[in-house]
Amino acid sequence: MPQLAPDAPAPTALAGRHFRIRDHYDVGREKIREFARAVQNAHPAHWYDADAGKLGWDGIVAPPTFGSVIGMTITQALLDTVLSDYDLSQVLQTDQVFEAHRPIVAGDRLRSEAIIESVRRVRGNDFIVVKAILTDASGAVVLVATTSIVARLGEGDPDIVRLVEGLVMRRREEDRIDPDVLAPITAEEATPVPTLAESWRGAPVHSEPSFDDLSVGYQLPARTMQLSRGDLVNYAGVSGDPNPIHFSDRAAELAGLPTVVAHGLLTMGLGGEFLSSWLGDPTAIESYSVRLSGFVPVEPLSPARIEFTGKVKSLDPERRTATILLSGTSAGKKLFGRAIAQVRLS
Repeated sequence: MPQLAPDAPAPTALAGRHFRIRDHYDVGREKIREFARAVQNAHPAHWYDADAGKLGWDGIVAPPTFGSVIGMTITQALLDTVLSDYDLSQVLQTDQVFEAHRPIVAGDRLRSEAIIESVRRVRGNDFIVVKAILTDASGAVVLVATTSIVARLGEGDPDIVRLVEGLVMRRREEDRIDPDVLAPITAEEATPVPTLAESWRGAPVHSEPSFDDLSVGYQLPARTMQLSRGDLVNYAGVSGDPNPIHFSDRAAELAGLPTVVAHGLLTMGLGGEFLSSWLGDPTAIESYSVRLSGFVPVEPLSPARIEFTGKVKSLDPERRTATILLSGTSAGKKLFGRAIAQVRLS
């Protein structure tokens, strides 16, 4: 790929540009199950129509972080076109926010818009914030996802470049995104996004903890989850994340890591299960945001253990919602600089 000099000016002209993706994404029931397995989200509404029906939905519902799969296709479209100086296999994610205006459900045909919110350069790296708006067949907003990535510039370590070229899945020329798939639009043409309160007004919630039973400072039951090398390889395939630090010891070593590490969004997905298992209703999660500050090292022959805890930061009696602060640790180190969820309660 073409390389940029570290002292080249940041492509700030891209900031504020809006695009509509001309293609659509059909949400399949088996893809939902596949993703739920990859992020260990066990609620039966992710697996069985009858259980999703009990929550009021016509098909199985996707896990809280399923939007990352669609987001990966949007990111790839941008990298193949307007951000073509960067390579997905050498891009690191730092922040992720999901705002669910309703659950993604099997059978949805989703359209996407992408907004490059900001681009800034710090010591030769570009920090890029991209917002994606997903809408359904009726044009209603389903999910708003905001992703912050850091793209490294300069020639880089030639050993890493060669290793990446030899490890990542080959992309044929015909696999590349057609530049015409991105249609530039003005800010005025972009889909207006309602507030979460507007989107969820009147919608039923089936959480097991009741709003009336909680108070600020309430501690969620702690939970420990595990990840093996096999889990990482499986998630890489399901999510479409090609970064070799998640499956190659040599790539991890060249990147300065002690061993292979778990995907940040895989760790975030496990946090979604932590929340869902407490709530008893995965669709009760309105928003979920994480700033990634650590990593989960996964050794070849023994699984990594991740400990999740959480507490109620605040309560909104008018909407019967709670703001939850999450914490994740592995090998005694914090994984999140910040992790917050807003949940609806019965």
